Amino acid sequence: MKRLFKLVEKYFVILILLTVIITYFYPNTFKWVMDSVAGVNIINVLLGIILFGMGTTLKVDHFVNVFKRPKDILVGISIQYIIMPLLALTLARLFSLNEALTVGLILVGTVPGGTASDVITFLAKGDLALSVSLTAVSTIISPILTPLITLLLIGNQILFSPIEMFISIVQIVIIPIAIGLFVNYKFPKFANELKDYLPAVSSIVICLIIGGVLGANKTAIMTTSWIITVVIILQFILAIGIGLIVSYLSGMKFKQAITIAIELAFQNSGLSTSLAKTHFPNLTLATVPGALYSVWQNLAGSILAYIFTRYMKDSEKQEN
Repeated sequence: MKRLFKLVEKYFVILILLTVIITYFYPNTFKWVMDSVAGVNIINVLLGIILFGMGTTLKVDHFVNVFKRPKDILVGISIQYIIMPLLALTLARLFSLNEALTVGLILVGTVPGGTASDVITFLAKGDLALSVSLTAVSTIISPILTPLITLLLIGNQILFSPIEMFISIVQIVIIPIAIGLFVNYKFPKFANELKDYLPAVSSIVICLIIGGVLGANKTAIMTTSWIITVVIILQFILAIGIGLIVSYLSGMKFKQAITIAIELAFQNSGLSTSLAKTHFPNLTLATVPGALYSVWQNLAGSILAYIFTRYMKDSEKQEN
Protein backbone atom coordinates (compact mmCIF):
# COMPACT_ATOMS: atom_id res chain seq x y z
CA MET A 1 0.00 0.00 0.00
CA LYS A 2 2.81 2.40 0.87
CA ARG A 3 4.41 1.70 -2.49
CA LEU A 4 1.20 2.68 -4.29
CA PHE A 5 1.00 5.97 -2.40
CA LYS A 6 4.66 6.67 -3.16
CA LEU A 7 3.96 6.16 -6.86
CA VAL A 8 1.07 8.61 -6.70
CA GLU A 9 3.35 11.16 -5.04
CA LYS A 10 6.16 10.54 -7.55
CA TYR A 11 3.98 10.86 -10.66
CA PHE A 12 1.89 13.80 -9.43
CA VAL A 13 2.52 15.84 -12.60
CA ILE A 14 1.33 13.00 -14.82
CA LEU A 15 -1.83 12.66 -12.74
CA ILE A 16 -2.56 16.37 -13.21
CA LEU A 17 -2.08 16.10 -16.98
CA LEU A 18 -4.42 13.10 -17.08
CA THR A 19 -6.97 15.05 -15.06
CA VAL A 20 -6.81 17.97 -17.52
CA ILE A 21 -7.19 15.63 -20.50
CA ILE A 22 -10.14 13.79 -18.96
CA THR A 23 -11.82 17.08 -18.03
CA TYR A 24 -11.32 18.46 -21.53
CA PHE A 25 -13.21 15.57 -23.14
CA TYR A 26 -15.59 14.89 -20.25
CA PRO A 27 -16.07 18.23 -18.43
CA ASN A 28 -18.74 16.89 -16.09
CA THR A 29 -16.47 14.22 -14.60
CA PHE A 30 -15.25 16.35 -11.70
CA LYS A 31 -17.96 19.00 -11.59
CA TRP A 32 -19.21 17.53 -8.33
CA VAL A 33 -16.16 19.07 -6.65
CA MET A 34 -17.73 22.52 -7.13
CA ASP A 35 -21.11 21.42 -5.70
CA SER A 36 -22.27 21.56 -2.10
CA VAL A 37 -23.86 19.02 0.23
CA ALA A 38 -26.14 20.21 3.03
CA GLY A 39 -24.88 23.74 2.44
CA VAL A 40 -21.21 22.73 2.72
CA ASN A 41 -18.95 23.27 -0.29
CA ILE A 42 -17.21 20.05 -1.28
CA ILE A 43 -14.07 21.91 -2.36
CA ASN A 44 -13.75 23.34 1.15
CA VAL A 45 -14.01 19.86 2.64
CA LEU A 46 -11.27 18.62 0.30
CA LEU A 47 -9.00 21.50 1.29
CA GLY A 48 -9.80 20.76 4.93
CA ILE A 49 -8.62 17.18 4.47
CA ILE A 50 -5.30 18.40 3.11
CA LEU A 51 -4.85 20.95 5.87
CA PHE A 52 -5.68 18.37 8.53
CA GLY A 53 -2.94 16.18 7.09
CA MET A 54 -0.48 19.06 7.17
CA GLY A 55 -1.51 19.83 10.74
CA THR A 56 -0.43 16.35 11.81
CA THR A 57 3.11 17.21 10.71
CA LEU A 58 3.24 20.40 12.77
CA LYS A 59 3.92 21.21 16.40
CA VAL A 60 3.07 24.33 18.37
CA ASP A 61 6.79 25.07 18.58
CA HIS A 62 6.86 25.57 14.80
CA PHE A 63 4.51 28.55 15.03
CA VAL A 64 6.24 29.98 18.07
CA ASN A 65 9.53 29.93 16.18
CA VAL A 66 7.94 31.62 13.16
CA PHE A 67 6.68 34.57 15.19
CA LYS A 68 10.09 34.88 16.75
CA ARG A 69 11.08 35.95 13.22
CA PRO A 70 8.57 38.78 12.57
CA LYS A 71 10.66 40.02 9.63
CA ASP A 72 9.70 36.95 7.56
CA ILE A 73 5.99 37.60 8.16
CA LEU A 74 6.34 41.32 7.46
CA VAL A 75 8.28 40.75 4.22
CA GLY A 76 5.82 38.10 3.03
CA ILE A 77 2.70 40.18 3.71
CA SER A 78 4.25 43.36 2.26
CA ILE A 79 5.15 41.81 -1.09
CA GLN A 80 1.81 39.93 -1.16
CA TYR A 81 -0.18 43.17 -1.16
CA ILE A 82 2.26 45.42 -3.02
CA ILE A 83 4.03 43.37 -5.69
CA MET A 84 1.19 41.08 -6.82
CA PRO A 85 -1.38 43.88 -7.44
CA LEU A 86 1.17 46.07 -9.25
CA LEU A 87 2.38 43.09 -11.28
CA ALA A 88 -1.19 42.32 -12.36
CA LEU A 89 -1.85 45.93 -13.36
CA THR A 90 1.44 46.15 -15.28
CA LEU A 91 0.73 42.96 -17.25
CA ALA A 92 -2.85 44.02 -18.01
CA ARG A 93 -1.63 47.31 -19.50
CA LEU A 94 1.37 45.77 -21.24
CA PHE A 95 -0.82 43.27 -23.09
CA SER A 96 -3.73 45.72 -23.57
CA LEU A 97 -6.31 43.42 -22.00
CA ASN A 98 -9.96 44.41 -22.30
CA GLU A 99 -11.86 45.75 -19.30
CA ALA A 100 -13.28 42.41 -18.16
CA LEU A 101 -9.98 40.52 -18.29
CA THR A 102 -8.20 43.44 -16.62
CA VAL A 103 -10.66 43.37 -13.72
CA GLY A 104 -10.24 39.60 -13.37
CA LEU A 105 -6.45 39.81 -13.44
CA ILE A 106 -6.40 42.64 -10.89
CA LEU A 107 -8.58 40.57 -8.56
CA VAL A 108 -6.14 37.67 -8.84
CA GLY A 109 -3.44 40.08 -7.74
CA THR A 110 -5.30 41.69 -4.85
CA VAL A 111 -6.72 38.61 -3.11
CA PRO A 112 -4.73 36.92 -0.33
CA GLY A 113 -2.54 33.86 -0.70
CA GLY A 114 -4.48 30.65 -1.20
CA THR A 115 -4.41 27.42 0.78
CA ALA A 116 -2.79 25.79 -2.27
CA SER A 117 0.42 27.57 -1.23
CA ASP A 118 0.43 25.56 1.99
CA VAL A 119 0.00 22.33 0.03
CA ILE A 120 2.81 23.12 -2.42
CA THR A 121 5.08 24.27 0.41
CA PHE A 122 4.34 20.97 2.14
CA LEU A 123 5.27 19.03 -1.00
CA ALA A 124 8.34 21.21 -1.65
CA LYS A 125 9.69 20.67 1.89
CA GLY A 126 9.54 24.40 2.62
CA ASP A 127 8.77 26.16 5.90
CA LEU A 128 5.19 24.95 6.35
CA ALA A 129 4.55 26.83 9.59
CA LEU A 130 5.62 30.08 7.91
CA SER A 131 3.41 29.33 4.90
CA VAL A 132 0.33 28.60 7.01
CA SER A 133 0.96 31.72 9.11
CA LEU A 134 1.32 33.90 6.01
CA THR A 135 -1.85 32.48 4.47
CA ALA A 136 -3.83 33.07 7.66
CA VAL A 137 -2.53 36.62 8.24
CA SER A 138 -2.95 37.71 4.62
CA THR A 139 -6.50 36.35 4.56
CA ILE A 140 -7.50 37.96 7.85
CA ILE A 141 -6.45 41.43 6.65
CA SER A 142 -7.82 40.94 3.12
CA PRO A 143 -11.32 42.37 3.86
CA ILE A 144 -9.63 45.76 4.18
CA LEU A 145 -6.72 45.50 1.74
CA THR A 146 -8.36 43.64 -1.17
CA PRO A 147 -11.18 46.17 -1.83
CA LEU A 148 -8.91 49.13 -1.02
CA ILE A 149 -6.14 48.12 -3.43
CA THR A 150 -8.65 47.09 -6.10
CA LEU A 151 -10.32 50.51 -5.75
CA LEU A 152 -6.98 52.26 -6.15
CA LEU A 153 -6.03 50.23 -9.22
CA ILE A 154 -9.27 50.00 -11.19
CA GLY A 155 -11.57 52.51 -9.48
CA ASN A 156 -14.24 50.01 -8.42
CA GLN A 157 -14.93 49.21 -4.79
CA ILE A 158 -15.61 45.57 -3.97
CA LEU A 159 -17.81 44.95 -0.97
CA PHE A 160 -17.90 41.60 0.82
CA SER A 161 -18.45 40.41 4.37
CA PRO A 162 -15.34 40.27 6.57
CA ILE A 163 -17.31 38.11 9.01
CA GLU A 164 -18.11 35.51 6.36
CA MET A 165 -14.49 35.49 5.23
CA PHE A 166 -13.31 35.07 8.81
CA ILE A 167 -15.71 32.14 9.27
CA SER A 168 -14.41 30.51 6.08
CA ILE A 169 -10.81 30.88 7.31
CA VAL A 170 -11.73 29.16 10.55
CA GLN A 171 -13.60 26.36 8.78
CA ILE A 172 -11.15 25.68 5.95
CA VAL A 173 -7.79 26.42 7.57
CA ILE A 174 -7.79 26.92 11.33
CA ILE A 175 -10.02 24.03 12.49
CA PRO A 176 -8.46 21.29 10.29
CA ILE A 177 -4.93 22.34 11.21
CA ALA A 178 -5.84 22.60 14.90
CA ILE A 179 -7.26 19.06 14.79
CA GLY A 180 -4.12 17.87 13.05
CA LEU A 181 -1.95 19.53 15.68
CA PHE A 182 -4.02 17.87 18.39
CA VAL A 183 -3.63 14.45 16.76
CA ASN A 184 0.12 14.98 16.47
CA TYR A 185 0.27 15.99 20.14
CA LYS A 186 -1.92 13.21 21.54
CA PHE A 187 -1.09 10.42 19.08
CA PRO A 188 2.46 11.11 17.77
CA LYS A 189 3.03 7.54 16.54
CA PHE A 190 -0.15 7.58 14.47
CA ALA A 191 0.73 11.04 13.07
CA ASN A 192 4.18 9.77 12.12
CA GLU A 193 2.68 6.82 10.24
CA LEU A 194 0.47 9.21 8.27
CA LYS A 195 3.55 10.90 6.79
CA ASP A 196 3.90 8.01 4.32
CA TYR A 197 0.45 8.69 2.90
CA LEU A 198 -0.22 12.43 3.22
CA PRO A 199 1.68 13.68 0.15
CA ALA A 200 -0.21 11.23 -2.09
CA VAL A 201 -3.56 12.20 -0.57
CA SER A 202 -2.72 15.87 -1.13
CA SER A 203 -1.80 15.10 -4.74
CA ILE A 204 -5.09 13.32 -5.43
CA VAL A 205 -7.14 16.09 -3.86
CA ILE A 206 -5.34 18.74 -5.91
CA CYS A 207 -6.16 16.77 -9.07
CA LEU A 208 -9.83 16.67 -8.08
CA ILE A 209 -9.87 20.43 -7.47
CA ILE A 210 -8.22 21.12 -10.84
CA GLY A 211 -10.77 18.91 -12.56
CA GLY A 212 -13.63 20.64 -10.79
CA VAL A 213 -12.51 24.19 -11.61
CA LEU A 214 -11.61 23.33 -15.20
CA GLY A 215 -14.86 21.49 -15.83
CA ALA A 216 -17.01 24.26 -14.40
CA ASN A 217 -15.26 26.94 -16.49
CA LYS A 218 -14.43 25.02 -19.69
CA THR A 219 -16.66 27.05 -21.99
CA ALA A 220 -15.35 30.41 -20.77
CA ILE A 221 -11.75 29.21 -20.95
CA MET A 222 -12.07 27.78 -24.47
CA THR A 223 -13.68 30.94 -25.85
CA THR A 224 -11.08 33.33 -24.40
CA SER A 225 -8.09 34.68 -26.30
CA TRP A 226 -4.80 32.81 -25.79
CA ILE A 227 -3.22 36.10 -24.66
CA ILE A 228 -4.76 35.85 -21.19
CA THR A 229 -3.21 32.39 -20.81
CA VAL A 230 0.22 33.83 -21.60
CA VAL A 231 -0.38 36.66 -19.11
CA ILE A 232 -1.40 34.21 -16.38
CA ILE A 233 1.75 32.13 -16.91
CA LEU A 234 3.92 35.25 -16.84
CA GLN A 235 2.22 36.49 -13.69
CA PHE A 236 2.98 33.21 -11.93
CA ILE A 237 6.60 32.92 -13.11
CA LEU A 238 7.42 36.55 -12.32
CA ALA A 239 5.86 36.21 -8.86
CA ILE A 240 8.09 33.22 -8.09
CA GLY A 241 11.18 35.05 -9.34
CA ILE A 242 10.41 38.28 -7.50
CA GLY A 243 9.58 36.38 -4.32
CA LEU A 244 12.93 34.57 -4.36
CA ILE A 245 14.89 37.77 -5.12
CA VAL A 246 13.18 39.89 -2.45
CA SER A 247 13.52 37.12 0.14
CA TYR A 248 17.19 36.64 -0.70
CA LEU A 249 17.86 40.36 -0.43
CA SER A 250 16.09 40.30 2.93
CA GLY A 251 18.64 37.80 4.21
CA MET A 252 16.39 34.72 4.39
CA LYS A 253 17.60 31.15 4.08
CA PHE A 254 16.55 29.17 1.00
CA LYS A 255 13.86 27.19 2.85
CA GLN A 256 12.12 30.42 3.91
CA ALA A 257 12.77 32.08 0.52
CA ILE A 258 10.98 29.36 -1.45
CA THR A 259 8.12 29.56 1.05
CA ILE A 260 7.74 33.30 0.46
CA ALA A 261 7.97 32.81 -3.32
CA ILE A 262 5.29 30.09 -3.28
CA GLU A 263 3.04 32.17 -1.02
CA LEU A 264 3.40 35.12 -3.39
CA ALA A 265 2.60 33.13 -6.53
CA PHE A 266 -0.22 30.95 -5.19
CA GLN A 267 -3.23 33.21 -4.92
CA ASN A 268 -6.72 32.51 -3.65
CA SER A 269 -7.97 32.30 -7.23
CA GLY A 270 -11.28 30.83 -6.10
CA LEU A 271 -12.00 34.01 -4.15
CA SER A 272 -11.03 36.19 -7.12
CA THR A 273 -13.43 34.25 -9.35
CA SER A 274 -16.22 34.59 -6.80
CA LEU A 275 -15.66 38.35 -6.40
CA ALA A 276 -15.63 38.82 -10.17
CA LYS A 277 -18.89 36.95 -10.58
CA THR A 278 -20.60 38.73 -7.68
CA HIS A 279 -19.41 42.32 -8.10
CA PHE A 280 -18.88 42.54 -11.87
CA PRO A 281 -21.86 40.57 -13.26
CA ASN A 282 -21.84 42.53 -16.52
CA LEU A 283 -18.23 41.58 -17.22
CA THR A 284 -18.62 37.84 -17.74
CA LEU A 285 -15.01 37.29 -18.81
CA ALA A 286 -13.78 38.72 -15.50
CA THR A 287 -14.13 35.21 -13.99
CA VAL A 288 -11.75 33.66 -16.55
CA PRO A 289 -8.38 34.86 -15.12
CA GLY A 290 -9.19 33.34 -11.72
CA ALA A 291 -10.23 30.03 -13.27
CA LEU A 292 -7.14 29.85 -15.48
CA TYR A 293 -4.84 30.85 -12.63
CA SER A 294 -6.26 28.09 -10.46
CA VAL A 295 -5.49 25.44 -13.07
CA TRP A 296 -2.05 26.83 -13.94
CA GLN A 297 -0.81 27.37 -10.40
CA ASN A 298 -1.62 23.82 -9.40
CA LEU A 299 -0.14 22.32 -12.56
CA ALA A 300 3.01 24.44 -12.38
CA GLY A 301 3.13 24.06 -8.61
CA SER A 302 3.65 20.33 -8.83
CA ILE A 303 6.65 20.89 -11.09
CA LEU A 304 7.91 23.65 -8.83
CA ALA A 305 7.58 21.43 -5.75
CA TYR A 306 9.62 18.73 -7.49
CA ILE A 307 12.40 21.21 -8.41
CA PHE A 308 12.58 22.71 -4.92
CA THR A 309 12.49 19.27 -3.29
CA ARG A 310 15.42 18.06 -5.39
CA TYR A 311 17.34 21.24 -4.58
CA MET A 312 16.69 20.82 -0.85
CA LYS A 313 17.85 17.18 -0.96
CA ASP A 314 21.05 18.14 -2.79
CA SER A 315 21.69 20.89 -0.25
CA GLU A 316 21.21 18.48 2.66
CA LYS A 317 23.65 15.99 1.08
CA GLN A 318 26.28 18.70 0.69
CA GLU A 319 25.83 19.78 4.32
CA ASN A 320 26.24 16.19 5.49
